[in-house]
Amino acid sequence: MSLVLAKLLEELTAGRLRVVDLTQSLSPQTPLLPLPPQFNNTPAFKIWELSRYDERGPAWYWNGFETGEHTGTHFDAPIHWVSGKDLPDNSVDRIPPSKFVGPACVINISAEAEKDPNYLLTPERIRQWEEQYGRIPASAWVLLRTDWSKRKDPKDYINLMQDGPHTPGLAKESSAFLAQQRDVLGVGVETVGTDAGQAASFDPPFPNHYLMHGSGKFGLAGLSNLDQLPPTGAIVIAAPLKIVGGSGSPLRVIAITP
Repeated sequence: MSLVLAKLLEELTAGRLRVVDLTQSLSPQTPLLPLPPQFNNTPAFKIWELSRYDERGPAWYWNGFETGEHTGTHFDAPIHWVSGKDLPDNSVDRIPPSKFVGPACVINISAEAEKDPNYLLTPERIRQWEEQYGRIPASAWVLLRTDWSKRKDPKDYINLMQDGPHTPGLAKESSAFLAQQRDVLGVGVETVGTDAGQAASFDPPFPNHYLMHGSGKFGLAGLSNLDQLPPTGAIVIAAPLKIVGGSGSPLRVIAITP
């Protein structure tokens, strides 16, 4: 074992490093992104019992389940969006696994999101963060802390009104800045999707999806516990299921942090 890996295990065992679960629980009650009715919406998570130490299987308990690729805490691959459909290695089974691991840059806009549910992260706000914490490195996960995951009522979480959901996100200029000028792995959010709730009306529609995935970058949606991470210094591991041709996948996102 290398000295680096041995040191990592030593620090974890001693409790000097923590493993933080950034994943929301997945169940039939998991909130779903509501698309306009003319489009196919993702199916709700469904789980059923196959056996539980009974005549169906006397010594084992297990379940079957079905859901959409983009349900709960999930990974968005470039092939998920039309702008990334022709890129190489664009589905979850073909993405190099080294790209699932990267340093976390946590930008805290929870105060702004509490005042304005439609708040958009601007490039100016990103540069302010960099002035305080340093330049966002290439191959980093940029995580947008809004504390939105603390909204336990699904109605409050989706915040759906007559004109659609109202949730915070990134201005399209910020998505372009992070993808093209900072070369990040991708962005992660606490909301149901990586675009703001009103992004269907933006130009282009859902610009974070369009710009990130068109640049070969990824998305993490439905995160939680971002308030337990420092602005810098944590490592995020976000590995989707290896679905052949998959556009995304529910996943268990963890962070290793001091």
